[in-house]
Amino acid sequence: MAQSKGTVVLAYSGGLDTSCILVWLKEQGYDVVAYLANIGQKEDFEAARKKALALGAKKVYIEDISREFVESFIWPAVQANALYEDRYLLGTALARPCIARQLVEIARQEGAQYVAHGATGKGNDQVRFELSCYALCPKIKVVAPWRLPEFYQRFPGRRELMDYAKVGAGVGYPKLQLGPAGLSGEIPVFHLEKGCWTLHGAPRAPGALGLHSPSAPGAVAGWGVPLEAGVYKHRSESVPVRVTNTGDGATRSSALELFVYLNDIAGKHGVGRIDIVENRLVGMKSRGIYETPAGTILYHAHLDIEAFTMDREVRKIKQGLSRKFSELVYNGFWHSPECEFLRECIGRSQEPVLGTVRLSVFKGQVYILGRESPRSLYNEELVSMNVQGDYEPADATGFININSLR
Repeated sequence: MAQSKGTVVLAYSGGLDTSCILVWLKEQGYDVVAYLANIGQKEDFEAARKKALALGAKKVYIEDISREFVESFIWPAVQANALYEDRYLLGTALARPCIARQLVEIARQEGAQYVAHGATGKGNDQVRFELSCYALCPKIKVVAPWRLPEFYQRFPGRRELMDYAKVGAGVGYPKLQLGPAGLSGEIPVFHLEKGCWTLHGAPRAPGALGLHSPSAPGAVAGWGVPLEAGVYKHRSESVPVRVTNTGDGATRSSALELFVYLNDIAGKHGVGRIDIVENRLVGMKSRGIYETPAGTILYHAHLDIEAFTMDREVRKIKQGLSRKFSELVYNGFWHSPECEFLRECIGRSQEPVLGTVRLSVFKGQVYILGRESPRSLYNEELVSMNVQGDYEPADATGFININSLR
């Protein structure tokens, strides 16, 4: 065993990579503190704790930060109508700075000089974790095994990790069949993400890869689920405050309960599934399958009430800010000064965004049925063909003439 190098706090999931990394860090001489963040995933956390301790962790922290994740990270993304490359709702990108914040805090508590993660050298998560850690604690040192030659030369891929787990380190990972059908998934409260060897081959035709998660078995027979999604103004910010199922009267009001309920309802109808090829920050294209049921509902509901209540020119500016915000979040700059500035600006734009949206979900689609708001800018008399309203039609002649000059 190597001489002690100090304490490292490992972002631990309990899966193959971080279990092997925990043992490998011990081999290198680190005292390992494992940190497992509960951001809404369905997992046996006590079993994960026992496993980490059995692998040699000095201490294990398991924290439920799902409420914080929704209120402090998801809600700003909903306010921004955040979409990366017009399709991706940024589930993983939002989770990483939330996890990193707690990771650094535990490092402070433990007096640890190091934090570690299991992100690979080809992905975005390495950037997201580390930029967040450095922003929050500039003196922290990051151990990224998948970028260290002594690690990746020993473990060129996950097959070697499997061998290490079975015979080298005694990690106790069961024998698995690896191959094109092998899927890896992450299921936090915000979204389900799937990746596998097949995905990173040539993109296939629709239906070439079937994805059915426990939370979303497929479309449900019937005429859809009618919902009312309330959005309200609070501390100069507009966030979802209540969802009501107008079919059975069920209501959810707290941030986390509301989100989990929408995930359940929309997930059963396959809402929010996308199969995309995206541009990673590190310069390569990758294919991903994502499923974001509640996020998709709230995206459409917020977009609708915002268009109903926000001034046109303010909304144009806000749309540009939202695009920049999405890029910053995707690229790992949540804790940067510019992203903090954008969140403040976008939050300020939300003051008039207040009201209720009626919608239904059915067979993968979200249908907006209507909306109402005390801050509505819609003037029925002004646009009516039956009432002149506060507008002189003759004024449009000069308006058109001026615009036609060029």
